[in-house]
Amino acid sequence: MSLMVTTSREWDRTERRVLGALRCVDATTGAPLLQDLQIEAPPSVRIQRSRSGLVVLHEWLPLAAAPGGAGPLALTLSVSDPKGQYLARLVRIHLARDTHLARAALAGSLFHPLVVPMYLASSGRIRPQWAALSASLRDAGSSDALGGVLLRVVSDGQVLARGISDWRGEALVPVVGMPPSTWSAEAGAVVVTEISATLEAIADPASVTRTAQSDVVSDRAPSALPLVDPVALEAARDRLPQASAQIGLVAGRPLHVSLAIALP
Repeated sequence: MSLMVTTSREWDRTERRVLGALRCVDATTGAPLLQDLQIEAPPSVRIQRSRSGLVVLHEWLPLAAAPGGAGPLALTLSVSDPKGQYLARLVRIHLARDTHLARAALAGSLFHPLVVPMYLASSGRIRPQWAALSASLRDAGSSDALGGVLLRVVSDGQVLARGISDWRGEALVPVVGMPPSTWSAEAGAVVVTEISATLEAIADPASVTRTAQSDVVSDRAPSALPLVDPVALEAARDRLPQASAQIGLVAGRPLHVSLAIALP
């Protein structure tokens, strides 16, 4: 009895590695952004957009070359909106991500996309039930417009909203979840609920852009537009120049605040 020995040959192999993923959302509503955002990455990075709107990272050469046990490496990307509805920003993602399935729902997991809030440009649309807060940022010494300033609306220790100033020093910071105005028992009387809050402005002298007011009036944009990492700015806020103002927020009522920041 003889046995026939067969051999197999591999003709083609397709391997797909996933290092992590980003999900860009509207910073005001939290809704995923499905439009084509522009992602700029180092040449050693290979990215692909999924049908669900995720930006998937498939390859990064420094991570592959890193020795075992070296710990996570930080990759910085820039995200911008070609249509100009949202402001450009930097995003830092730490690789490699945790691959343990039991921790899939936790931040830092490979199976948990990094959520990237995109902030509305100053010309963005405001819904009637939002508090329409806008701000102008300038340097206290020169009166130059300041771009790339992080703004936070804080009430009772809770951050209600965030925003970023553009190169003109203008920022839009819509606040959602406002109590609506109601009619009282008296005929024709309206009860308006106002929320007391603090508007904080945080600027990093190393990354903020300064534009002379004459250029702002002439609409002459600088060669380099503001590009900051809001997460890094917020983490370093205790050691960065700041300005603040007390404000009252009412649903549907526009409010404009001017802030001057003393920069070194």
